[in-house]
Amino acid sequence: MILLELFWGFLKVGAFAFGGAYAAIPLIRDIVLSYGWLGEDALAYMIAVSESTPGPIMVNLATYVGSSQAGLAGSLIATAAVVLPSFIIILLITAAMKNFIKNRYVQAALSGLKPCVIGIILATGLCMVIRNCLPGSVINVKNTLITVILCLMYFGSRYVQKKNISPIILIVISAVIGIIAG
Repeated sequence: MILLELFWGFLKVGAFAFGGAYAAIPLIRDIVLSYGWLGEDALAYMIAVSESTPGPIMVNLATYVGSSQAGLAGSLIATAAVVLPSFIIILLITAAMKNFIKNRYVQAALSGLKPCVIGIILATGLCMVIRNCLPGSVINVKNTLITVILCLMYFGSRYVQKKNISPIILIVISAVIGIIAG
């Protein structure tokens, strides 16, 4: 019975949680507390843990709650239930797009979206650089130096090797530099 409750509860979370993980927290809270899976304090603690661990908050919470209630089977069922609605929606959109992708209006819309996505990514990157290098009115020399080194490595590899350096390699290098500069 607990496996069915986990499935149904987290299926509702996955189906009705719009606006991202933070908007879903009240719904997750209602479901978890109504079934009595966790207390208020344990849920607040798990939300904090889920925010600080890699992966989507809803998936992390579903996995933890499922595991605490029914072990491995519970974690698998709760996790599958919370992602199932999104998975089905993406499958339907993909199937629909397959038929419409050659339509000139769809192509025009996608062409218009590309610069927008590039702009959003660029703006996010610039905001992160500014916040990390200028956290107040004083320049953070360590963060600025790391940023300059990474930019030189990225653009230098494009100039010297004529290909982009992997983002994963840049992340590893920045972690190593951060640890050394620590």
